[in-house]
Amino acid sequence: MNKVIVAPKAQGDLLEIRDYISDELQNTAAAKKAVAKITKKIRILQEHALMGAPLASVSDANSDERFLVSGSYLIFYHVNGSDVFIDRVLYGRRDYLRVLFGDSIKEETE
Repeated sequence: MNKVIVAPKAQGDLLEIRDYISDELQNTAAAKKAVAKITKKIRILQEHALMGAPLASVSDANSDERFLVSGSYLIFYHVNGSDVFIDRVLYGRRDYLRVLFGDSIKEETE
């Protein structure tokens, strides 16, 4: 079984998702459901660390980062041995490459 480690930024992302849905959209039940769905998907990585697609398969990013889709959200992670590091959880329509890599990804693709 793999050990799943959730980075502080990813923890913050989950809190932001919960707060946005709960506060801005005024739907506490949907907020809890969305976060529960994401965490359930993350738990699957304990048994199937390579389940997610490589980020390089959908971008020019030269990275070991992988991702899973959970509803409208993308879970970004990398694997090191038997450790799975959850790096970020981002809304799928967000410019996630810029969030993950800053302007360096822009330079690679231009």
